[in-house]
Amino acid sequence: MFNEQVAIITGAGQGIGFEIAKQLTFQGVRVALNDVDERLADEAVKTIKESGGNCIAVPGDAADVSFIKDMVQQTISEFGKVTIAIANAGITLFNEFLEYEPESLYKVMQLNLGGSFFLAQEVAKQIRAQNSGGSILFMSSVTGHQAHKNLVAYGMTKAGLEMLAKGLVIELSEYNISVNAIAPGATATERTLGDASYTETWSRITPMGRPATVEDIAHAAVFLVSPFSRHITGQTLIVDGGWTSVSPSPY
Repeated sequence: MFNEQVAIITGAGQGIGFEIAKQLTFQGVRVALNDVDERLADEAVKTIKESGGNCIAVPGDAADVSFIKDMVQQTISEFGKVTIAIANAGITLFNEFLEYEPESLYKVMQLNLGGSFFLAQEVAKQIRAQNSGGSILFMSSVTGHQAHKNLVAYGMTKAGLEMLAKGLVIELSEYNISVNAIAPGATATERTLGDASYTETWSRITPMGRPATVEDIAHAAVFLVSPFSRHITGQTLIVDGGWTSVSPSPY
């Protein structure tokens, strides 16, 4: 299905990003796996290789434009091209709006919006040069659709990513590049499962009776960068077990 495809996935040392990387390698995609934590990136790649996947680690800060350029070049040096970019890296800094510090806002914006924007730009330039077509996928959130307490800045960036996906339809369709977003709801990951009440709370308020698994999100991501979705672009797929249809607060 993924004939000769090469993907860059940021923030993929664990959680959703790692599962997307793993699922894509199962389909034969060659993957450049990024994480800011070098140890996590190396361990993730080791695990994928042990399962037979073709993957390299490219550790570094996905908010740094210079690093993004280097990462794309490392991917090309290793695999000869890049056809898929999945901007999964993001940061959540909780605080009340009236107490939110400028440093926190700029940090969230630089990675969630800036890192995603410039990864898409750099990969799109390469896809244009290759004349190969390709796919770009942003990782949004249900907080870009429904207000969450203490997550105004984060939700703002996630809503912005969905508009970025729409806007790039005008800019990139002529190069046969599709651009979409996924908005996950509550998802059981290494980070969220550190909260003992997380699964209980979200199972109670999610219509499907449980939070998402990383596999739920990864399967949607694989679809949106696959040949099966070539005529889908500028869209956001919400994967939340129905939560945004009813939107009860977890607080």
